Amino acid sequence: TDALGAYVISMASNASDVLAVELLQRETRVMSAGDGGPLRDLTTGTLRVVPLFETLADLAGCENTMTTLLTNDWYRKHLKDNHGDHQEIMLGYSDSGKDAGRLAAAWELYKAQEKLVVVCRDAGVRLTLFHGRGGSLARGGGPMYMAIKSQPPGSIQGQLRITEQGEMVQAKFGIAPAVATRQMEIYTTATLLGTVQPPKPARHTEWRSLMDSLATNSCRAYRKVVYETPSFLTYFHQATPEGELGNLNIGSRPSHRKPGNRTVSSIRAIPWIFAWTQVRFALPAWLGVGSALKQAIDDGHLGTMKEMYAKWPFFQSTIDLVEMVLAKADLRIAKCYDDRLIKSPELKLIGAALREEFATTVRSVLAITGHHKLSENNKTLRRLIETRNPVLDMVNIMQADILGNLRADPENEKFRDALLITINGIAAGMRNTG
Repeated sequence: TDALGAYVISMASNASDVLAVELLQRETRVMSAGDGGPLRDLTTGTLRVVPLFETLADLAGCENTMTTLLTNDWYRKHLKDNHGDHQEIMLGYSDSGKDAGRLAAAWELYKAQEKLVVVCRDAGVRLTLFHGRGGSLARGGGPMYMAIKSQPPGSIQGQLRITEQGEMVQAKFGIAPAVATRQMEIYTTATLLGTVQPPKPARHTEWRSLMDSLATNSCRAYRKVVYETPSFLTYFHQATPEGELGNLNIGSRPSHRKPGNRTVSSIRAIPWIFAWTQVRFALPAWLGVGSALKQAIDDGHLGTMKEMYAKWPFFQSTIDLVEMVLAKADLRIAKCYDDRLIKSPELKLIGAALREEFATTVRSVLAITGHHKLSENNKTLRRLIETRNPVLDMVNIMQADILGNLRADPENEKFRDALLITINGIAAGMRNTG
């Protein structure tokens, strides 16, 4: 059990999801003991069972789920006897973002952590939050120091568990020992500061109310495009290399959960985000944000949001991370893919509307930060973008042309090989991509 670690329950939504696994563990050990097997001692060595709350609804309901679990007499005794009154809970960033958009997901994740801290504290249980982050902002990624300092007070109690995935493992820990050591220093420093000097909560109830409104409006705008626009999925398939990614052996799992179900809900979060990043649009990280911010500005809340940005670490880091993604994106390149790959006038209108929404998001973010241009406060990032873009632009233009040729000649192995090279090149240039 020490070697296997935790048993993580994906898409957990009820206390019974955890109890079912505990029952299976118990029955297995009883059978093994009866057969004279290696699990004769029924009191030690059970796997930690970790619920993973992923969707917006599951995050909203996690307080009730964990309250039910921790007030169950059998489970409470089991937790004390076998795990030292320690409960680990995993939070999913990928599917919550795909479900509701980044802004709504970020706020629901923040509130979920606040609730879980209180539930476990009241039950006398030590809590470890396991953050299932990916490399991209839409999957909870971004600079780790910025991410940790934006957590709610009490959520970092001297320890933190996170995932590092895909190309970020190589980038952070596979280049050189000095780079890996530096990454561990960043994690350690941020965790210590998050424990000793917890991030400040919202100063006023008005800020939380406004954040609720922003999340609701952002989710509505996001879902109106992604889930309620009939031709959106067709546009996504044609304007990005999503279909081709599924045919290349570069992922750990199929791009769709159910091969016959070609819907947005069926698409796994990684190819969903990776495909948009390849065309330099990064849509999952900002769609809905601009509409919500513009509505708040039109309603007279710009001054409040400026104050929130200056004095609330969660809101500041959320806006800064969106601004970082906007700076890395490029409307010229995204339009290049539309011009080369999309023939339908109806689908071209979807692309044009999305680019206008992107521009609205840029204007709204700049209004709140007070910056004259994106990432004005991050000179290192701007320099990296300006250095990489001339090379990256050429790779993107080549990829758009290769995609067009490959779709006209799907069996051409040379086009497939060339596409894979461009995918790797763009992923390396964009850095936090998957």
